[in-house]
Amino acid sequence: MKTPKAAPPPNRSLERGVEILRAFRPGADLLGNGELAERTHLSRATVSRLTQTLVATGLLEHDRKARAYRLAAPVLSLAHAMRSGSPVLQAAAPMMRKTAEKLRVNVGLAVADRDEMVYLESVRYNRKVSLRNVVAGQRVPIELTSLGRAYVSALPHEARKRLLIHLRKRRPSDWAGIEQEIQQAVSSVHEKGYCFASWQPEVVAVAAPIAVDGHPIYVVNISVATTSPVKRVVAELSPPLMILVEKIREAITNL
Repeated sequence: MKTPKAAPPPNRSLERGVEILRAFRPGADLLGNGELAERTHLSRATVSRLTQTLVATGLLEHDRKARAYRLAAPVLSLAHAMRSGSPVLQAAAPMMRKTAEKLRVNVGLAVADRDEMVYLESVRYNRKVSLRNVVAGQRVPIELTSLGRAYVSALPHEARKRLLIHLRKRRPSDWAGIEQEIQQAVSSVHEKGYCFASWQPEVVAVAAPIAVDGHPIYVVNISVATTSPVKRVVAELSPPLMILVEKIREAITNL
């Protein structure tokens, strides 16, 4: 019987280059080597070598006047290729649009990336104007949102425990209340299949996870900007959410 081959060691240079790209976020579109070193916890010498390589490969642009870097066009092309080539998005997006248009609500699909949720798709049909305009690629915190709490609820116990320990370090002063809300969300998902949150003024969101073998944990949410009581909104949104989730789960299972 042959002994399974050990996995090759990760490429450290590639990992560090990815960390440089991860450092760019909305509101941090132009970063110098010093800021990149601070965000990535890499030495300035390492950052300098990596940014030069990323400029040479076309993934970063160098602004000589500002002596800083910004993401270049090929990064957008990669994101477009991911969205257009995702069979999950191709299956889920039409169902999301149908639900959003019929109910005049906002529907999102997201996955986790470290300690944040990343929207893969966001369909906005809520008639009431919200202060937030969520788009694909936008990130939201796991610990505060219905998306994140639904994701936490779908994690195995040990993985959930590790993630909560990490999240606690980010919000130590507010953690007692946040942890209680997360535990309530976990109980709600296990009992009803969904949870809710209202972390933005006059915005209520209901979310449910989709766990299918061979795929990451996806989370679907429905949200509205409203002044109606939260319980009433949750009672209205949770049934169509669960119908949509089951349709998307079936589509993913059959891919």
